[in-house]
Amino acid sequence: MPNRADVRPVLSPSAPSAPLPPATKRGFAVLRAYLALTKTRIIEQLLVVTVPAMFLAERRAGGGSIPSVWLLVATLLGGAVAAASAHALNCVVDADIDAKMKRTQGRPLATDQVPRSHALVFGLVLGVISAVWLGLTTNWLAAALAVAAIAFYVLVYTLLLKRRTAQNIVWGGAAGCMPVVIGWAAVTGRVDWPALVMFGVIFFWTPPHFWALAMRYRDDYAAAGVPMLPVVAEPVAVSRRIVAYSWTMALWSLLLLPVTSWVYGAVAVICGAWFVVMAHRLHAAVRAGQPARPMRLFHLSNTYLCVLFITVALDAAFGLPVLTWPF
Repeated sequence: MPNRADVRPVLSPSAPSAPLPPATKRGFAVLRAYLALTKTRIIEQLLVVTVPAMFLAERRAGGGSIPSVWLLVATLLGGAVAAASAHALNCVVDADIDAKMKRTQGRPLATDQVPRSHALVFGLVLGVISAVWLGLTTNWLAAALAVAAIAFYVLVYTLLLKRRTAQNIVWGGAAGCMPVVIGWAAVTGRVDWPALVMFGVIFFWTPPHFWALAMRYRDDYAAAGVPMLPVVAEPVAVSRRIVAYSWTMALWSLLLLPVTSWVYGAVAVICGAWFVVMAHRLHAAVRAGQPARPMRLFHLSNTYLCVLFITVALDAAFGLPVLTWPF
């Protein structure tokens, strides 16, 4: 008989974790659906341009090179909630369009994951929260600008322009330019000309960015009855306008030179030239009847905007000497 002390228990393999209850799974699915209404990827891009605007505003205001962490967090959180509000309300208005487009058929309202009435309340509540939060933690000018951006995106772009004119994204895109102005106002309590220059960079960047995407998904927009420029104009006319806006954007970005250093100037020139060359290549391919590959320009546009604004932030954060100008 073996000694009891020598007998070791046989270790059984660990039992698999119990599956989540159906109610919990449904809860997570609903949470994901509401999160999808906010279009988080677009929010990330909006926040990328907000921080550099705040850095430059802090430097111009003479308070240093970097705003306080609390102000950054408060502004980014308020801006993110404001953008989420605008996107959720946009989904409510465009539910019928989203159901007809392959690119958007999986959105929560198109698949009936969220009732439209609930999404409407969700979007409105987010808008109120963002305004109150920004007003209490930054200033009421920033809060008012956030409310104006939400209203413009929903009422002007989504309801008035999107289904009626090929200029929809040109003027409607102004709402997407507001984060830089909101960030500037949060730091300084006012809106100065560098904020308007950054606003203009994004304003002129939006048509080439979005028209490239619309060229790729032209059939989707046509099926939904949305008169995006690639739907109502010949491809050559679209690519020609992309070239024109690309040149305007690249040249406009140089207007920040009086408040930046040679580092920003070099990056703005190089990246702007790169963007213009790619726009011309797209136009040349369209004119020659060759595969245009507009998504190359679309992805490049995201990279361009990130690099340009990150350079603004680094320029301000390191306090690089501002170029000397006679004005």
